[in-house]
Amino acid sequence: MSRFKQPAKKKRLTKKNRQTRWAPFWTVPRKYGKGRKIHPSRHTAVKRSWKRTKIKV
Repeated sequence: MSRFKQPAKKKRLTKKNRQTRWAPFWTVPRKYGKGRKIHPSRHTAVKRSWKRTKIKV
């Protein structure tokens, strides 16, 4: 990638980065009930890693 990122591309990359974040911790009991202990990343919208999958932006 070039040194200078154009604002439009930067905006797209920022959105993709936000999508791969874990869901907030308080959504777990809300979705699965109080007793269930699962990782918040299990119900994140998009699962992508910078190493595994590349994005076309």
